[in-house]
Amino acid sequence: MNTFELLKPRAGLRVFVSGAASGIGAAIAEAFLQADAHVYICDVDSSAIATAKEHNPKLHAGVADVGNRRQVDEVVDDARAKLGGLDILINNAGIAGPTGDVEAIAPDEWDRTISTNLNSQYYFLRKAVPILKESSDCASIIAMSSVAGRLGYAYRTPYASTKWAIVGLVKSLAVELGPSNIRVNAILPGVVQGERMERVIAARAEATGVSVEAMKQEYLRKISLRRMVSVDDIAAMALFLASPAGRNITGQAISVDGNVEYL
Repeated sequence: MNTFELLKPRAGLRVFVSGAASGIGAAIAEAFLQADAHVYICDVDSSAIATAKEHNPKLHAGVADVGNRRQVDEVVDDARAKLGGLDILINNAGIAGPTGDVEAIAPDEWDRTISTNLNSQYYFLRKAVPILKESSDCASIIAMSSVAGRLGYAYRTPYASTKWAIVGLVKSLAVELGPSNIRVNAILPGVVQGERMERVIAARAEATGVSVEAMKQEYLRKISLRRMVSVDDIAAMALFLASPAGRNITGQAISVDGNVEYL
């Protein structure tokens, strides 16, 4: 096998991506489909799931609120039945959570952010790890953290707390699951182009009393390359981590962010 072949995931991988009807998750699912993988996605938005399946009939999909343990169990069981097993779990589902002073954040909003961003990762791991242990040679877990998982993030404390926790989860699981030949890594996206980031910028602009354009420029000034990243940049890293070239990469928190210097 030549060097370039090592960069391609093997055909036929069985891949599960949570929160994948749009955004980063959708880009990752599409990238794996193009790499001849068998892909199952889930999302809380049933209409978005229907649209995704209409766009690509090869896609397997289910509807689930990832903060609901029973619903997670159901989609993982469905994925196992439809894919015949599992080689790659991509824990991608998450929400932005509230923006504001810590004393102004409603406890229900805090709880919802923790449930969706962090508890869901455990729910999927609990069900998927026994299946991954049956994989022949390619088992891998990729958890979506954030640049906010390595930097402090004022006014976004619920979100940042979950993303730091995900890094700790990944580093612990890499040690725990290494003897089972399962690799575990986190991807830390930076400022990602798209509607979600536009909403985050607008919310922070409102919280700090500046214009949306001024807030956007503030974000860009914090990035060494002075540009946002795309969902395809994140998908490319997921493909690399699932490829033979990444076979000795585990326990890592890998930033794809143009080097965000501070938040």
